[in-house]
Amino acid sequence: MSHISVVIPIYKAEKSLDVLYDRLKVSLSEITQDFEIILVEDCGGDRSWDIITQLANSDSRVKGIQFSRNFGQHYGITAGLDHCDGDWVVVMDCDLQDRPEEIPRLYKKAQEGYDIVLARRGKRKDSPLKRVTSWLFYQIFNYFTELQYDGEVGNFRIISRQVAQNFCLMRERLRFFGGLVDWMGFYTASIDVFHEERFAGKSTYTFAKLWKLASETIIAYSDKPLRLAIKLGFIISIFAFIYGFYILIEVLIYGATVTGWSSIIVSLYFLGGIIISILGIIGIYLGKTFDEIKNRPLYLVRNKTKNFNFDAHENRK
Repeated sequence: MSHISVVIPIYKAEKSLDVLYDRLKVSLSEITQDFEIILVEDCGGDRSWDIITQLANSDSRVKGIQFSRNFGQHYGITAGLDHCDGDWVVVMDCDLQDRPEEIPRLYKKAQEGYDIVLARRGKRKDSPLKRVTSWLFYQIFNYFTELQYDGEVGNFRIISRQVAQNFCLMRERLRFFGGLVDWMGFYTASIDVFHEERFAGKSTYTFAKLWKLASETIIAYSDKPLRLAIKLGFIISIFAFIYGFYILIEVLIYGATVTGWSSIIVSLYFLGGIIISILGIIGIYLGKTFDEIKNRPLYLVRNKTKNFNFDAHENRK
């Protein structure tokens, strides 16, 4: 058992891994020498796994997992939490925008009696486009899920062993680490941290990926799209009834003939589009349900570093 585990999903991080390790070692040593660093390589296609292996060979506290293919950031976090054993677990990104030097502050705050301490980014060092798309993502996410997730908080946080164990019990395929932790409701605090520039490379979260993440997390956390579809159906029905009643009165009182075939065709196309969209929403939910009942493993592991007692954790998968 370690006192602190650090879980980091790794994707195309060959240029930052050595610096990340050096800074982590210094920061964690301020708290304890009893720590482990779990690096989960998500098949980015660069030299990240070779570097992880070298780090693990030189320091037994560094442990590596390599997926069989690219599964995604939140599955990387899941794998790390499945296989860590620390009393406290820090989750952070690999690009050094999350500063390892903030870990002692997160730990100190947690000792005040909190199960979760979030790192709140006061001034984000991202491009304007990235900040706008991220803000839009959290606005949409909060509206549909009816949660109040803070958009200034990323993955960077420290959680207790109890939180990590309960997280590992949730095995749904649509995974959003921050949302799952927020749903648990454990005692939570936050501190403001300094957000650095990306050390190397550029963000792999494009607008398309953010949109996909938003849609999948909304489906995973809420049935509000279905409820909105029902409300829309009732509203259209009410307007159709009122308009039909108006036409009936006009015919009975004024003897007006019913005209406007163009408007009828447009209305039919409009209603047809609404119906198809609603059926599509239902189909998405059914498709995701189908994926869940397959009960496939969330991820598959190709390699592990030699100092990783992987078998001891197999039952968590």
